[in-house]
Amino acid sequence: MSSNLLAVPIAVIWLYGTLVLAERRSGYVIVLLGSLLGAYVPYIHFRLAGGVLGHGIATSSGALFWVWTLLAIGVLAVFSVILSAQGLWRLQWGRSRKSELEGR
Repeated sequence: MSSNLLAVPIAVIWLYGTLVLAERRSGYVIVLLGSLLGAYVPYIHFRLAGGVLGHGIATSSGALFWVWTLLAIGVLAVFSVILSAQGLWRLQWGRSRKSELEGR
């Protein structure tokens, strides 16, 4: 039960970086780190469960929903990694070009 509550502050920090710190370097870094952790979640759950076919998961009533939820978390996290890395890249280039124009 308490291990499930660990996800709450992580999700709050991740959302804070996304919504409050949008378009800032710190927001992109928070989202990038949170997304990397999120991409690791399906691996951890499948590994601890012994795979989809291990420990009776495939025969349980919520197996399909559980597997698809983990796959959705993994896909969205990897997509968030790509978007936050792209945002950091554009922010870096935008700042350097701006400083060059001001120097003229």
